[in-house]
Amino acid sequence: MLATITSKGQTTIPKEIRDCLGLHAKDQIQFTLLPDQTVLLRVKKRSMSELYGMLHDENREAIPVEKMKAWR
Repeated sequence: MLATITSKGQTTIPKEIRDCLGLHAKDQIQFTLLPDQTVLLRVKKRSMSELYGMLHDENREAIPVEKMKAWR
């Protein structure tokens, strides 16, 4: 699939790609340039607030802050 870049450096992501990735207006995408000039495109749909509690495990014992400082 090809897309054309405008004189302002803008392009349109083809509909098939947008649909496949579930992209909508105001979604963000991140471009990563690799040394071999390959470009990775990642969809950024999650906010930091959505990640809150993701690592929580009620069965895991809490570690006191004093013990964490020793790890530095």
